[in-house]
Amino acid sequence: MNLVEASHEALDRLESLDLSTLAEDEAATIVGELRELLHAHNHRYYDLDDPVIADPEYDRLFQALQNLEAHHSGLVTPDSPTHRVGGEVLARFDKVRHPLPMLSLSNAFDEPGVVAWYERCRRGLADAYGADVEPAVITELKLDGLAVALTYEHGSLIVGATRGNGVVGENITSNVRTIQSIPLSIPLGGTGEDVDVPDRLEVRGEVFIRKGDFEVLNQRAASAGEKSYANPRSAAAGSLRQLDPSVTASRPLSFTTYGIGPVDGAEPPGTQAERLQWLKQLGFPVNEHSKRSTSISEVVELYRRWSEERDQLDYEIDGLVVKIDDVQQQRVLGFVSNAPRWAIAYKFPAREATTTLLNIIVNVGRTGAIKPEAILEPVHIGGVTVSRATLHNADYILDRDIRIGDTVIVKRAGDVIPQIIKPVPDVRRGDETVWRMPEVCPVCGSELVRLPDEADYFCVSTDCPAQFIRLVEHFSSRGAMDIEGLGSKLAIVLVDVGLVKHLSDLYRLSTDDLLSLENFGEKRAQNLIAGIEVSRHRTLSRLIYALGMRHVGKTTAEMLVAAYESMDALGNASVEELEAIPGIGTVIAESVVDWFKIDDNRRLVSDLQDLGVNTKRLPEEEPPDVAKGAAANMTFVITGTLPTLSRSEAEALIKRGGGRVTGSVSRSTNYLVAGENPGSKFVKARELDVPILNEDELRRLIES
Repeated sequence: MNLVEASHEALDRLESLDLSTLAEDEAATIVGELRELLHAHNHRYYDLDDPVIADPEYDRLFQALQNLEAHHSGLVTPDSPTHRVGGEVLARFDKVRHPLPMLSLSNAFDEPGVVAWYERCRRGLADAYGADVEPAVITELKLDGLAVALTYEHGSLIVGATRGNGVVGENITSNVRTIQSIPLSIPLGGTGEDVDVPDRLEVRGEVFIRKGDFEVLNQRAASAGEKSYANPRSAAAGSLRQLDPSVTASRPLSFTTYGIGPVDGAEPPGTQAERLQWLKQLGFPVNEHSKRSTSISEVVELYRRWSEERDQLDYEIDGLVVKIDDVQQQRVLGFVSNAPRWAIAYKFPAREATTTLLNIIVNVGRTGAIKPEAILEPVHIGGVTVSRATLHNADYILDRDIRIGDTVIVKRAGDVIPQIIKPVPDVRRGDETVWRMPEVCPVCGSELVRLPDEADYFCVSTDCPAQFIRLVEHFSSRGAMDIEGLGSKLAIVLVDVGLVKHLSDLYRLSTDDLLSLENFGEKRAQNLIAGIEVSRHRTLSRLIYALGMRHVGKTTAEMLVAAYESMDALGNASVEELEAIPGIGTVIAESVVDWFKIDDNRRLVSDLQDLGVNTKRLPEEEPPDVAKGAAANMTFVITGTLPTLSRSEAEALIKRGGGRVTGSVSRSTNYLVAGENPGSKFVKARELDVPILNEDELRRLIES
């Protein structure tokens, strides 16, 4: 049995047990198994930077061991994983003994857990400060990186070390010197602050990799035929622990500080909030999202907010760190063996888990794109049972060497479709199957093709039933022709029974046609016919979007209608003419022209016209007077990936509203438009109090 299987078996067994009622001998057996598993996982995580299970699964094993040791104190031993911090120091690095231990944090996973921690702190401070003490706390984002300690003498960096086992770390001075955000001397020039520099100062912080940089790093590794990283944390750890500093220098590492160790020759401020400001004055990067609170209820609200907004950050966080703000109160509370009593990690719900990849199937999209999909052994992630996950395209599978039968790490971020991050090759049995893209369409049997510069394979047959069913679904969907009552299931039925062979057949349906179908009564049939009738009068941009041209989304369709007053005019446009439209590039222009080159498509447009479907620009679609637009004379900056708009589409939308788009945030910026992974522009906008819009809010602003 491999390490992953043993861990899953232990987790399954633990779920069926009440750990507080176990007999001593039974508890001793389970404690021994848990320690063996956790030691193995610690070695892979801290020493090899190559974990084989997701962090939440490790946390559950660790919590179980903590609970057992709490109920059976006679089983506690000094070498238990619950009494250790980090991993062993690698022999290839010199050792550095920390003047003060770099401890780990206890965890809370829900509101009762963090409230209980705060109440313990209150009780611990009662003797020194009185029974009614309400200690202020400071909440910081818990970045998912590698903890380091930086020592400065007379303002110069002399030692950089990893946390190691908490007492002894690895000397990585040469490597940390290559990280641009780590000052080599302090105070860093340009801070504009007059601040005394201590004779000796230890600064503690986190080395991490931003999301966008992580994607680029993995793409570069795949292109070079090298192993990709499972997550930014592993990438940061692997990059920092290189024997060759030039390798570290080539990696996109960032640094932020969260605290200090020993200080000589100066008296640091008396609260954590003030210390963060002091470090910032010295020139160290400090995360801008720390928040001082006077009640634990404020912390809970912050937790809820960041649970929703964490994806807007351009770096990974897995929770919040909550600390008693007053340093003297911290000293009163003290420490347990491996963690401070005055701080706790308030962890977010699980987003990752390990499971088995049972099969890989392919689906045909409405444009003919062939999309591989993973069939998984069902696994619970963040309160949801996941049995399927996206695999993006063939290159994604092959670059990561994902095989049928593999143990895989699955991630579910918010409402995003679950995806497989990577396989765990170390636990392969040898019977896993290498997957290959099929040569023919799984629905119609036509040969698949891969177009130049495309990541996807395509079924190019216009007779493919799967494409047509999905095209009918898309045509009738809310954002397109919005035919009320025509959903996915009915689309399949209408195509299967032969009532709809072309999109125009929707407008030939009668009540009698529908009454011949199972589960169709008079009222339902009449309602659908009424919905179809209403759809004849939709705007031209909705029709263009509904026809399913590749690369033509809602906003692109609106841009086309602003330039062309009818389907006939659009159908006669050349690539060069289309490229002249702001926001329309070569790819979109060629896609539109290619669509109209197909005789069946031109016949479809003519047929729709004859059936009374609107194919001309309506008054409400007339190009706006830019000078009078809702965004007239406003300056916008766009950052991150928007849900449906490309960068050029978003720019065109803003320009149609009279606004202009610039590349950097300043005090003259009226709005920042932010999508997923927004980057440093998002941070700058918050610092300058620039209003931030998502895509929907931008649309509402322009439409107003």
